[in-house]
Amino acid sequence: MYFISTRGGGRVTGAQAIVQGIADDGGLFVPEHFPAVSRGELESMLEMDYAERTAFVLSKYLDDYNADELLEAIRAAYSRFEDDDAAPLVRIDDGVFILELFHGPTCAFKDMALTVLPYLLKKGCEIVGIKENVLVLVATSGDTGKAALEGFKNAEGVKIMTFYPEEGVSKMQKQQMCTTEGNNVNVVAVSGNFDDCQTGVKNIFNSAECKAELHRKGYLLSSANSINFGRLAPQIAYYFSAYCDLASSGQIRMGDLVDFTVPTGNFGNILAAYYAKKMGLPIGKLVCASNRNNVLTSFFDSGVYDCKRPFFKTMSPSMDILVSSNLERLIFEFSGRNAALTAERMTALSAKGKYAVCPEELEAMRENFYAGFASEDDTVECIYEFFMEYGYPMDTHTGVAMHVAQKYAEQQDESAEKSPMVVVSTASPYKFPQDVLYALTGNDVKDSYKGVKRINLLTAMKVPESLKAIRYLPIRFKKTTTPAKMFKEVLDFV
Repeated sequence: MYFISTRGGGRVTGAQAIVQGIADDGGLFVPEHFPAVSRGELESMLEMDYAERTAFVLSKYLDDYNADELLEAIRAAYSRFEDDDAAPLVRIDDGVFILELFHGPTCAFKDMALTVLPYLLKKGCEIVGIKENVLVLVATSGDTGKAALEGFKNAEGVKIMTFYPEEGVSKMQKQQMCTTEGNNVNVVAVSGNFDDCQTGVKNIFNSAECKAELHRKGYLLSSANSINFGRLAPQIAYYFSAYCDLASSGQIRMGDLVDFTVPTGNFGNILAAYYAKKMGLPIGKLVCASNRNNVLTSFFDSGVYDCKRPFFKTMSPSMDILVSSNLERLIFEFSGRNAALTAERMTALSAKGKYAVCPEELEAMRENFYAGFASEDDTVECIYEFFMEYGYPMDTHTGVAMHVAQKYAEQQDESAEKSPMVVVSTASPYKFPQDVLYALTGNDVKDSYKGVKRINLLTAMKVPESLKAIRYLPIRFKKTTTPAKMFKEVLDFV
């Protein structure tokens, strides 16, 4: 399997795509074609455990990696999760399910990929024959940063540096990142929002001067953001696994369509679902759920992507994003894989803050996607009402997704047969304890750990051990920089 750039750059192997992270022309690597999963192969996945399912999906793309070694590495990664099943599917009601992706070391769905990526990167360097040290740069809106730090800490031959928006993450997310142990990690706040962090990291990747300076210091750049295909690929697997769990438990028959609702900021999680559909997984509608920063909802409504709009800090901070990087991969597909047109649109986005797709492309996207958003009040009401009805506590991002899923269901023709809906839950409620407690009780607390305690008393939901542990750890990282000085911080680190 080879990979090409969304902007027309060269053809590379899977290992090269993962090590490099982003194409030389600034584009994102996509598979040259989508590997098919046959009906028979899907049926064979019913008997597999989660690690085997993940290894099976990844081997379809990464055929330059040894399949047995890949499975062994994935087993080791998921052995760090608190539950035996890394991605359990919970039945809520007839036709409504929640896919829990928060049982990993940092209690967020990013663990599903970022516990595996260190192996993919280091093995990729070995396959490609790279001897330099690797510097992994990360821009985070809260969850990716800690998951990447945890995955790469103390990894030999690797340094990892995370940038996060100074006022754009929850207190618990900041505590997680800034207490990270390890002799090869660094965390720096940026005076701006996530888009400023992401743009700063992309500018470093796209600068020949920056890369040359790092090369002189003996470092090769790579990324742990979902712009890296090695981050995206493991996420494809949990859509296959959820489908198999539905089939093996008798909730659906093999071949039935299933809908998924995904809380979405940078578009990587829902793009992974679309890739699963392209591989042959029987997916009906993909519901793209946004918070008040509803740039994606506007795009699917109008066909115009316009990031020149007010930015809001919300109770679902991991979705506080106006420039959704992975959308580039989607418009590449729906443009007929027109790299020149994709590059033109990305240039327009960078220069003018907007671009548009043609009506035919928009119509084709709408056949696959439905988009909606939740206000802050919508999110609070959904978390409260859902807990009152089902006794199930959700984090704020899942609250956004559930509200949009319910809105989508209300708009469907009552006479039509409805597909089961799987709502993707991306974080533990304990990562956002103050906002979740407010949603459940109307009470405000200033201390995150008081919020954790009260949610536990109210819901009896187990508190993750990893969140208990960080309370008394020292704060290691306190530095703040500006977007213009991010590369200076990088040079100081290496």
